[in-house]
Amino acid sequence: MCYDSKMDVSQLRENYTQGGMEKEDLAIDPFAQFREWIEAAVKANLPEPNAMTLSTVGGNGIPSSRTVLLKGIDHGFCLFSNYRSQKAQDINANPNVALTFLWHALERQVIIQGVAEKMSEAESAAYFASRPYESQIGAWVSESQSSVLPDRAEIEARDIALKAKYPEGAVPLPEFWGGYRVIPSKVEFWQGRVGRLHDRLRYVHAGESWEIERLSP
Repeated sequence: MCYDSKMDVSQLRENYTQGGMEKEDLAIDPFAQFREWIEAAVKANLPEPNAMTLSTVGGNGIPSSRTVLLKGIDHGFCLFSNYRSQKAQDINANPNVALTFLWHALERQVIIQGVAEKMSEAESAAYFASRPYESQIGAWVSESQSSVLPDRAEIEARDIALKAKYPEGAVPLPEFWGGYRVIPSKVEFWQGRVGRLHDRLRYVHAGESWEIERLSP
């Protein structure tokens, strides 16, 4: 049995009681439904309601996950990254990805499966220009994102040098940095229910429309 004598996590559980979800309650497409749910998370003052887990599988077949931030919704779900990072290498090898949002206080989760596509340079430049100065410099500092460093001093030295090179208002878009748009094929909305009889309703892309199906909890 998987057991930790110092803390028995097997006994940690909560009962979900905030509500249910029926097909007729949902919007006609997953984008409208997602906007409704993330707006509820924002109104509930949840910390970083746009935080999501991005899961990728590289060319070696090994899965990897990390938390990133949603930065836009149109016909896909938008995020920005270093194009030399581990996640970017994974996406280059296999563009099929998953996004997971968890709003525990609302007893809600959204799981998105789709394909990640690079945004245009113009889109990436427009977003980069809107970022705070420190974040713009940070993108340049982490040019070799995911690579091994000897210590933090190297990061701090690069930060100082780059701030001297690029004053505020004059930071160019790095050629190694930009956006991805995840085009969904399936979007599952999960609402916790009493006794683990959760509601799971999934949008599946079918031609020009979306079909909604209920999944077993």
